[in-house]
Amino acid sequence: MASNISITYIGTATAIIYLDHLTILTDPYFSPPGTSWTGASGTTLTSTYQPALELKDLPPIDLVLLSHEDHKDNLDDLGRTLLNGRRVITTVDGAQKLGKREGIVGLGPWESTTVQGRDGLQWKIIATPCAHFPGGECIGFVITAKRFGHSPERLFKAIYYSGDTVYLPELGRKIAKRFDILVALINMGQATVTKSDGGTLQVTMDAEQALQLVREIKPQVVVPMHFEGWSHFKEGRKGIEQAFGLSNIAPTRLHFLIPGLKTDIVM
Repeated sequence: MASNISITYIGTATAIIYLDHLTILTDPYFSPPGTSWTGASGTTLTSTYQPALELKDLPPIDLVLLSHEDHKDNLDDLGRTLLNGRRVITTVDGAQKLGKREGIVGLGPWESTTVQGRDGLQWKIIATPCAHFPGGECIGFVITAKRFGHSPERLFKAIYYSGDTVYLPELGRKIAKRFDILVALINMGQATVTKSDGGTLQVTMDAEQALQLVREIKPQVVVPMHFEGWSHFKEGRKGIEQAFGLSNIAPTRLHFLIPGLKTDIVM
């Protein structure tokens, strides 16, 4: 592989992915601790953490991967200011709701688009399906390029960012058939909200669901995200470490990132 991959984890679902001549930001959230908002279910969600970087600390961003625009823990008011004048890839519905901003592309599951890096070479972005919240659209992303090369089985080497989703059998089946995943950034935390009938709804993966997906797509490295800092997250780092520690996923490596620190993942 002729490309380096480095990641800076900022918090929740926000991370900077550094590739050769392409810098990507996922689901931008930068609000201070204590920020609350009430979702469509009526559940009030409260942040308890300070994002590791502020807007002024960010490097130049070439591309924003926005899994969905309608939940403020994935796109807050500060994050919205980053969308202006940048290439943004999101859902079809999200692209429409964000209005007439140049550079916004909406994709449905398994649709793709290309992005040109600063060196002129092309990167391919493929949208992956998510099951997050009834009635809303959400996608994850596979990032690949010719420079990544192929596995011995002729699968395209790629990076996967899950977006907000619970486990879907379709994900493991189709990703494993097409891609050799170098790094999987997986939103976990077992985020749970209260439904209108008083019941609860899990809207992101817990560790066991993430493990099932990892067994199927066999990434070299798993980077957990979206597991701390909010009142509706029910499973933290300890639960993830316990679940993965009890499972034989070798040679996959579980890698918790230090927030705010740029970390080389694959070289």
